[in-house]
Amino acid sequence: MSDRFADRREAGRLLGEALRRLALPPGTIILGLARGGVIVAAEAARALGLPLDVLVVRKLGVPGQPELAFGAIASGGHRVLNPHVIAEAGITDAEIAAVARDEERELQRREAAYRGGRPPLDLRGRTVVLVDDGLATGASMRVAVEAVRALGAARVIVAVPVAPPGVCEELAAEFPGLECLVLRTPEPFYAVGLWYRSFPHTTDEEVTAALAAAPAG
Repeated sequence: MSDRFADRREAGRLLGEALRRLALPPGTIILGLARGGVIVAAEAARALGLPLDVLVVRKLGVPGQPELAFGAIASGGHRVLNPHVIAEAGITDAEIAAVARDEERELQRREAAYRGGRPPLDLRGRTVVLVDDGLATGASMRVAVEAVRALGAARVIVAVPVAPPGVCEELAAEFPGLECLVLRTPEPFYAVGLWYRSFPHTTDEEVTAALAAAPAG
């Protein structure tokens, strides 16, 4: 794995260089998916001199197997579910509702902690770049795309350092007009964290600091 990123910050700088080649229009907004995606997004936003904001997305984990997502929720009440995982894991409607309730509480807590009372940036009619530290199944990014489109974004670009081959094609098929930029698509993939030499847990404090230091919108 000699082609691993040093850390999220290096990945963000490289992503910023790649995004510069897209000649993004004035008024473009960089949105980082909390938590780890915000650190990547902050470096990209700094490199491009573009405003940064956060989009809080929470995976809905299978009861007893929280790392296996059966869906995701995002700010604004947006939710996507994976019927295949739900059927295979035998998850009931009551279990879906209970997990969603718990994750909604955590989503609201993070929104309050990260924003400190600041309203989200207005996405209407603007180009929005959605950044995460990587894609695995794409569940979080799917709900993120739905959320920003519902908020009026005119153009949506998904930009990540690493993802399995084919995930971007699946997203583009699901969301016509969606653009996707991935720096590396290793095969076999295994997990996002394997493609970073340093991949520590991102704290709320790091997210808040990154947002505070970003260019204003």
